[in-house]
Amino acid sequence: MLKRKIKVSVISDLHLGTYGCQAKSINKYLKSIDPEILVLNGDIIDIWQFSKSYWPDSHMKVAKRIFKMMANGTEVYYLTGNHDEMLRKFTNFQMGRLHLMNKLVLELDGKKAWIFHGDVFDVTMKNSKWLAKLGAVGYDTLIILNSMVNWFSIKMGKGKLSFAQKVKSGVKSAIKFIDDFEQTAIDIASEKGFDYVICGHIHQPQKKVVSTPKGFLIYLNSGDWIENLTALEYNEGSWEIFYYDKWKSELETDSDFEEDEKDNKDAIDIQSVLNEISKSVLTPTKVI
Repeated sequence: MLKRKIKVSVISDLHLGTYGCQAKSINKYLKSIDPEILVLNGDIIDIWQFSKSYWPDSHMKVAKRIFKMMANGTEVYYLTGNHDEMLRKFTNFQMGRLHLMNKLVLELDGKKAWIFHGDVFDVTMKNSKWLAKLGAVGYDTLIILNSMVNWFSIKMGKGKLSFAQKVKSGVKSAIKFIDDFEQTAIDIASEKGFDYVICGHIHQPQKKVVSTPKGFLIYLNSGDWIENLTALEYNEGSWEIFYYDKWKSELETDSDFEEDEKDNKDAIDIQSVLNEISKSVLTPTKVI
């Protein structure tokens, strides 16, 4: 299978280093595309729950795949989120084609896209970070339980269930939070004159055109790689949501998407990269 050439791919909320992360699916998606720009929009490595005792090979392969994409010419913008907020002290660091930033503005075919994780709008993050971290542990536990239930459900010939989605759809406060989050992003982006505003954080893939006093604006959310397995892709003047499950059978039956032995030899030491960031001179990143 030939790689799909696209202008921009945006993925967020991978939560590498947690049990809920769908690392094998992430790697298969990344191997299927050849983007000019890859935006990692926050919560890529879950530093909140990171443990040396849990960093499986599949998670390492995702990191290696991203570095290989950089070597092949892809510009990678890592935008920090709340779960990898430790990296915010290195904002505007650049190493080759890797750019570490808090937010990004891309000009695409004469229109401006404002991209950031979105945790800045989360009241819980501002006032009760300990509660947010506790919720993250609970969410990860729920995902593990959900995976076990789904294994039995599939064996019995039934479809998958999503406990987290059931909770979100059944709790009015959760629905209101999502609506408020989206509206806040839309209002600020409109005031700033952007054509697109792109977030992550809330694990809700979305694309909607909104009429504002200053004209039409498109709100987008890249979703996550815990439950929804989604990405945003920009090509030929249009943004689309990529749903991994829609293409899953095609990706998984192609032998080309098995990890090459050569890739396994090109190990990337994550800690050495972080050490390089901490000791390097920060240089401002210019976005064209």
